[in-house]
Amino acid sequence: MRRASPRARFRALILPGLCTLVALGVLCGLGVWQLQRLAWKEALIARVAARMQFSFVPWAPGEAEWPSVNAEQHEYLHVRITGIFRHDHEALCYELLSDARGKFSGPGYWVLTPLETAGGATFIVNRGFVPLDRKDAATRSEGQVTEKVTVIGFLRLSERRSWFTPADDPARGVWQERDPIAIAKAYSLARTAPFFIDADASANPGGLPQGGETKLVFPNRHLEYAVTWFGLALALIAVFSAFALKQLRHRGRA
Repeated sequence: MRRASPRARFRALILPGLCTLVALGVLCGLGVWQLQRLAWKEALIARVAARMQFSFVPWAPGEAEWPSVNAEQHEYLHVRITGIFRHDHEALCYELLSDARGKFSGPGYWVLTPLETAGGATFIVNRGFVPLDRKDAATRSEGQVTEKVTVIGFLRLSERRSWFTPADDPARGVWQERDPIAIAKAYSLARTAPFFIDADASANPGGLPQGGETKLVFPNRHLEYAVTWFGLALALIAVFSAFALKQLRHRGRA
């Protein structure tokens, strides 16, 4: 029986080898991405824990500071602002609220309302959560306060959008991400801060919106996920090595 040449044996492994390399690259890339997410999550947890040790600062960053506001120095600062709500520009952001601290949870909306200060600056305030059946402001009219109010809460930056984020619907006042810049642009709000304020649990008249739902505890399983992806990469190498060895032996005997 004639043996296959070494060149022919290796040629038969080119296509499986290329497919294995592509899959290996994907698995290793996912593992590296999870390690990056791990570093980000640990930094976030440390930052929030540090901010929780301080009482609120008496003001939110002023207009001169807005361009320099960043996650490392400012996000989750406990701030206070005073002004009048612009309920005519209320924005709703869909949310599936779990582990709620208040009475309401499940599908509903964050209520984001511009608050105009005496100096003319505007801050988007996430006043809290409302269930689906209380989406219409008329169903919670008691909470549409018109007098001057003081809001205490956490400074938050715009949420990141992904390729899978549905489009916003400004005509209906419905948004997919809490994005103060996009809301200000849609409603032609001048001098609007590029961040928003998550209101604390201070009760609103009528009980809605339900504030104090800022997430301050974060699950962190990224190391576990990274180990899983790298483990799958090692398993793939072992499977291909066994397959290649078997093929070479088989073709050698053919």
